[in-house]
Amino acid sequence: MSPITVITWGDAMSGSKHFDTIAWIVSILIVAIAILFMDQGAALGIEKMTRAMGYENRLFDNTRVHTIDIVMNNWDEFIADATSEDYYLANVVIDGEAYKNIGIRGKGNTSLSSVASMNSERYSFKIEFDHYDSTLTYHGLDKLNLNNMIHDTTMMKDYLTYTMMNEFGVHAPLCSFVYITVNGEDWGLYLAVEGVEESFLERNYGSNYGALYKPDSMDFGGGRGFGKDFDINIFFNRDKSAEKTDIFDKANKRPQMPTMPGGFVPDTGNTQGGKGGFGRGMGSSDVKLQYIDDNIDSYPNIWNNAKTDINKADQTRLIESLKRLTRGEEIESVVDIDQVIRFFVVHNYVCNGDSYTGSMIHNYYLYEKNGQMVMIPWDYNLAFGTFQGGNAQSTVNTPIDSPISGASSDDRPMWNWIVANEKYTELYHQSFAEFLNSVDIMSSIDNAYSLIKSYVEKDPTAFYDYSEFEAGVETLRQFCALRTESIRAQIVNDKTSENMNYADASGLTLSKMGSMGRGGDMPEMPGIPGGFNPSEMPGGNTEQRPMPNFPGQQERNDPTEEVNPFEQDPPIENTTEGNTIRPSRNNSPMPGGDFNSGMDWMEPVKGNTSAWLWIAVSVLILCVGIVIVRKYK
Repeated sequence: MSPITVITWGDAMSGSKHFDTIAWIVSILIVAIAILFMDQGAALGIEKMTRAMGYENRLFDNTRVHTIDIVMNNWDEFIADATSEDYYLANVVIDGEAYKNIGIRGKGNTSLSSVASMNSERYSFKIEFDHYDSTLTYHGLDKLNLNNMIHDTTMMKDYLTYTMMNEFGVHAPLCSFVYITVNGEDWGLYLAVEGVEESFLERNYGSNYGALYKPDSMDFGGGRGFGKDFDINIFFNRDKSAEKTDIFDKANKRPQMPTMPGGFVPDTGNTQGGKGGFGRGMGSSDVKLQYIDDNIDSYPNIWNNAKTDINKADQTRLIESLKRLTRGEEIESVVDIDQVIRFFVVHNYVCNGDSYTGSMIHNYYLYEKNGQMVMIPWDYNLAFGTFQGGNAQSTVNTPIDSPISGASSDDRPMWNWIVANEKYTELYHQSFAEFLNSVDIMSSIDNAYSLIKSYVEKDPTAFYDYSEFEAGVETLRQFCALRTESIRAQIVNDKTSENMNYADASGLTLSKMGSMGRGGDMPEMPGIPGGFNPSEMPGGNTEQRPMPNFPGQQERNDPTEEVNPFEQDPPIENTTEGNTIRPSRNNSPMPGGDFNSGMDWMEPVKGNTSAWLWIAVSVLILCVGIVIVRKYK
């Protein structure tokens, strides 16, 4: 019998005339595998543009109203101090999942000060899961807004806009209705809105996200750099000792506009950028996203409101993008064409005057990466023409090609490129037609109405009664039907000029949907759309309060008695570094048997440390492959 010859893979390879080809194929495969393992593929110019976070289909499942119970010993103290926007320590239970040691504060600008002036405690809130413990998230979510829907009888203007944005492919915050209880007692129906911060950026742009800004030229809130107190007495030229104007009719539970001083004319003045406060820098060039010059100091209202860490390179790059945008040069390189057009389609449909296209020029986020910019929507509780609370006929028939309030299109470069070029205008019109044909607006309204009506009826802190809610929803339906009719006619007739009457909205009263100061019959202030309430409050005060200890737990003997989900947890201990050690998932008798630490094992690894870890693993794999190839060659 002939001896058996064993030929190894290496022998075969060394004798192969196709070795070089095979070696290259193996090398390419190794690199490909490495990239797949690298969530941070940007190091090689390859990026994963989206990221599954885990919270998308939990709290933001819109098929039901979710529940949030806020557990605080010092709730009354917190409410009394809500306008300070200081963070307080709390526990929360979200749909049965308990989270300890989260930060909560009052939030809002006009809504915050308005509630403070009312016979009401129904503030909007912001929850930071990671405020006291940097490792804590809700299935990957770091920030959550709970909106009180103060200027919205329909309870769904924000909800409907964000829903339409997301359905149409815009990178918009997720949202859902939640019914809030405080220490087990009913508090009211709110709208939960995903914070436009780190988790939002990761979800839409991957871990290697870019820079985020919330441009605003008003000194009373918003950015990381402001955080100053807004003095309404300065705004009105009033003495500080003057009695505070009560903008709430306690008898009728109605917000009212303060009496305007005679002859007051707000200055919308600084047209060359600059900081400027309310009425002193409102509408500044940098907030309009206009190029001013190459001086970094000319854009404080952008830099002071950065939501991500930025450096000089980031600033220089954005200025260059604004230069090209303003000059109409290389638009594709500085604007995400599809995203921005889709954003303006929905934005212009809902006629939001409290925005980039309005006189205030705020309530939007600017996202930039590698020089390319995107508009991210924010705050639509005064959309559907309710910011002005004015003439329904003109609002419903607002031309889609000239939506800028009180200015020409070239005053807003991020919009102007669309109408300045026939190619982009045509694409915009096509996208509008796509939106009207693909997004079922009426179904969204009807579904939301069916979902929340019973909660609205029992809401103990609601700003409006149930009959106002019903009237508001019906008005919203009529508005959307007429707005759709008008826009279809504008597109078909290719006529989107002023004074159009494609849809008859003469019988529509916009203020039935809610507005600033209840809107409707209010006269317009010079330079500011009618119904605007300037009583904004400070923001940005993130001074941390000491973490109070929750009281000792009392043993329960009655098995039928309702159990506080936090009562049987092991005590929270402080490490030497001052961080908290959270109870083990296995030791926590939470509802459903689960205490979610926000570090769910199924969550993707996040942060720069993990990025470098994956890069190291990928490089190691690549090196091993190279060694193998060289050895057998």
